[in-house]
Amino acid sequence: MEQERLAAARAKLEAAEAARTEALVRRIAEGVKIESREVFIEDSVQIAPGAKILPGCILRGNTVIGAGCVIGPNTLIEDSRVDAGSCVNASQVYSSHIGPNNKIGPYTHVRAGTVTDYGVHLGAYVETKNSNFAQGNTVSHLTYIGDSDVGKYCNFGCGTVTCNYDGEGKFRTEIGDYCFIGCNTNLVAPVSVGDGAYTAAGSTITEDVPAGALGIGRARQANIDHWAEPKMAAYIAKKQKLEAEAAQTEATPEK
Repeated sequence: MEQERLAAARAKLEAAEAARTEALVRRIAEGVKIESREVFIEDSVQIAPGAKILPGCILRGNTVIGAGCVIGPNTLIEDSRVDAGSCVNASQVYSSHIGPNNKIGPYTHVRAGTVTDYGVHLGAYVETKNSNFAQGNTVSHLTYIGDSDVGKYCNFGCGTVTCNYDGEGKFRTEIGDYCFIGCNTNLVAPVSVGDGAYTAAGSTITEDVPAGALGIGRARQANIDHWAEPKMAAYIAKKQKLEAEAAQTEATPEK
């Protein structure tokens, strides 16, 4: 009985693999560039001729891939549109609309309700949700943007966070055109940043920043002389001992 169950299961798997391979062959015949069997594409997905699907990709639901796109490797796209000329590398996209000539990834999490315009870059470890990005925005790494409307040609420094949820409600952040959001900026919604404004690195912004202004929301630095010396003495001694032992080992010839 066990052998029969295994044989039946093997037959089902082989039939599924054969059907998947046949579906990929049909896509290739339609002009889609697929060079690996390690791809899963549901029948409901639409892919324009000339798009390239790299290994490790899963495309499902009401997904539409435009001409000239490069999807993957290792990308999951569900119920989303990716317009012509965009690249989505090692990322996940859900219920969103990626505009033309975008660069998404690697390791980007595009959550439901994200809409991007022409030439947007969402980079490594960026997460977006329910947000609109106008043309030319750059969000290179380690940033969360949720419930936001972002004007054109803004630059987001590493570590920016839109603080959109207070435990009860979700609130929106409004960012104008040509803004520069400094590294490690917390934008506490509801809040707005005007056109051409700048936020200083390390700021927590709780009030609107007018157009062309610099928003600073951080404590003034104070240095306490000699405070660290007793706390660091043991650490420094330990590391210096390890350094000396390593130098001694390198100086001792092998026998």
